[in-house]
Amino acid sequence: MSVWHGAKARRAAGAALATVALSVSLTACGGDGGDSGKDKDQSASASASSSAPGDAKPKDGGGDGGTTVPDTSKTLVTINGTNGFQFVINSADRDDGGFLTVMGSIKNTTNKQLAFPIVWNGQESQVLRTGRSLAGITLVDKAEKKRYYVLRDTDGYPLTTTGIALLKANESVDFFAQFPAPPESTTKVDFQLPLMPTATIEIS
Repeated sequence: MSVWHGAKARRAAGAALATVALSVSLTACGGDGGDSGKDKDQSASASASSSAPGDAKPKDGGGDGGTTVPDTSKTLVTINGTNGFQFVINSADRDDGGFLTVMGSIKNTTNKQLAFPIVWNGQESQVLRTGRSLAGITLVDKAEKKRYYVLRDTDGYPLTTTGIALLKANESVDFFAQFPAPPESTTKVDFQLPLMPTATIEIS
């Protein structure tokens, strides 16, 4: 499998001084994680550095940027799905470039191999062509009534872990997803992913 981690995302997104990061205003913020897939084609893409458009494409392991793994000393939330997947979110950190990076791990809690649901790829036309990813993750800021989508590079590749299709029994894999940061006044957001329960995470 090919997994592109946060170090690549931070460079690709951080180099863009003129990054356009659009969020979608919500008329209602209720609902579970399955609702996030309904917001199709909302122009929720963001351009990263045009000088390095290839950085956000999936890379084979051992790439030149190394890997970034979550700090497991802290757990913000554990999300257990009825499909056998478990998400453990360890951090949701702002950086100086105006981005928010969520990191954690995904575990197959069953005794059989599981396939990642296709809907986790995201349903926007821009990312449907980029292959397996976690571009379907969205963050909802209830206070500001906005939904934030995973950032994209200039080629439309999502700034999130890519290339994972299967997890063996009891296997875990690290993941990250990078978003435009909500306003400083926002300290909590809802983490939503189709087929998984919604969970509130604290921004640090």
